[in-house]
Amino acid sequence: MKTPFMLLTSLFAIVLAFSSPQALAEMQKAKTVVLVHGAFADGSSWNKVIPLLRAEGLQVISVQNPLTSLDDDVAFTKRAIAQAEGPVVLVGHSWGGVVITEAGVDEKVQSLVYVSAFAPSTAQNLHDILHEAHAVQKIPTVPGFSHPQVDKEGFLELSEETVINYFASDLPVEEARLIAIGQGKLHKRTLDQRITKAAWETKPSWFIVSSNDQMIAPDVLRGQAKKIQATTVELPTSHVSMLVKPREVADVILSAAHIK
Repeated sequence: MKTPFMLLTSLFAIVLAFSSPQALAEMQKAKTVVLVHGAFADGSSWNKVIPLLRAEGLQVISVQNPLTSLDDDVAFTKRAIAQAEGPVVLVGHSWGGVVITEAGVDEKVQSLVYVSAFAPSTAQNLHDILHEAHAVQKIPTVPGFSHPQVDKEGFLELSEETVINYFASDLPVEEARLIAIGQGKLHKRTLDQRITKAAWETKPSWFIVSSNDQMIAPDVLRGQAKKIQATTVELPTSHVSMLVKPREVADVILSAAHIK
């Protein structure tokens, strides 16, 4: 039989457990999803997912990143978070994973979703991640990002052929061609810019691995997901899983919002 002191101690432990930031985040339903696109893309990357999220009562903001620097993209994302109502699920695709890792420390962000994305550690940059994966762990490279085009100002873009054959290889050719035409150019300086504090260290995270990805090697994605101890889902798609399987991607986001 428990004494009054033991009962009080147990009650205090329960209150303390459910007062932690992660426990409170898990108890709350999100009100807004902020979507952050990756390199060689724009906010239309999420056009198939947005209606599915709104149908569940969520507000949605799709950020239009300039892709000029990490600081610039984080600033655009932070403005969206400030605009958002209630608790936020912050979602990043590809390069957008770096952006949400930095911007996600905001107290309004309750969870993170990485979609075929990079998830750097504190003080890491993209070159560090790729060097560790390919030079140290010997993960084979994939062809999609092997020959980006670089203009005289240092902005990177993909050829139409690369987008059709590697970036979005499982979309209809005309849809992939539209992505190539509307792609955002990523400045090469972003590859060296380091995270100051990784949000996933203190926020619950979800991760979608695209198992047919030809832009980021699937084993690199799996390593990122394992490192951040994310709830992980694999989808048999190219790099743009949110355009190929929007229902499945939306379901992961809804899980992070504690709606499904």
